[in-house]
Amino acid sequence: MAVQSWSDLLKSSKKTAIIDDGKRKIHYLFTDGKEMAEEYDLTTDDLIVRKWRSKSTLKGQGPWEIEVGEPVPSTAASLELDVIKENFSNPIFLRKDTKNSFQWRVRNLPYPKEVYSLSVDPDQRCCIIRTTNKKYYKKFSVPDLDRCQLPLDSSALSFSHACNTLIISYKKSKEILTLEHELLQELKKLKATNEGDMDCKTQ
Repeated sequence: MAVQSWSDLLKSSKKTAIIDDGKRKIHYLFTDGKEMAEEYDLTTDDLIVRKWRSKSTLKGQGPWEIEVGEPVPSTAASLELDVIKENFSNPIFLRKDTKNSFQWRVRNLPYPKEVYSLSVDPDQRCCIIRTTNKKYYKKFSVPDLDRCQLPLDSSALSFSHACNTLIISYKKSKEILTLEHELLQELKKLKATNEGDMDCKTQ
């Protein structure tokens, strides 16, 4: 079963745990050289950040790609802020999960709730946001479902709109909730060091 395959891959990866600033930070190194980094809130166990990095074609480290959490501006981008500034009114798409749902937010969308519609494209394995006023269109996947080869379910999708932000929720299936619970129990067993300690233990 694909869910079990992904679970086994996570368990067999080399993991390093650090406790810092109220967060449990986990670094995964997979056999193919890919890296995944996650951050969990120590109090609530909520996933705050998940990002991925692959080796580049020149065998160096590629850039981190954010899957969950706030996008972090690169140093180069920060240096260019005085020259080229992004329009702050442009929609900003990001993912912030809850315990029971995958959740995405699209900021800077001032249109009323009735303008938006959500659908699922099973063939392309993606969700689609449309607006009747043709002002916004977005396709996005659910990587967690792709990794576990679970089907998209349109009945799991819902959305709300408040404060110029569209909030899209996808209810997690039993398989995903079980996988996340088991993984969290494994991560809590890892011997974690505090930020600044040099003898990081790897499992």
